[in-house]
Amino acid sequence: MFFRAERKTVVLQVELSRFRVLEGKTGKVDEWLAFLNEHMEDVLLTLDGEKMYVETIFREVWQGVEYLYWYSVRGEGGTEVEESESYIDKRHLEYWDECIDPDFGCVDLSTQVVMIPHRIRQAMENE
Repeated sequence: MFFRAERKTVVLQVELSRFRVLEGKTGKVDEWLAFLNEHMEDVLLTLDGEKMYVETIFREVWQGVEYLYWYSVRGEGGTEVEESESYIDKRHLEYWDECIDPDFGCVDLSTQVVMIPHRIRQAMENE
């Protein structure tokens, strides 16, 4: 999704993706999400390097199958989580490998409308 400012074009990636949780890993997902919440100050520090402005994890059980959804708003040129040296990101990836079904892959939902107030968009552009 592209936003045009008077002086420059700011490219924002706005995404919502769905991942299936491996059967029997609900307790480990509970632990994973608690870990992120309990270490939020350090989690927020990792977002700066990723140029991640917003990242939210949603959880759903649908027809007996558990899913996690990632919603994010991100700028260009950030560090990928796999490249990070942060203990938060390393532990996050360990949980990911243990809990997310690699056979399901990723389902990216299609962005249709992005509504970000001007003052918020300007704050992102100034980063």
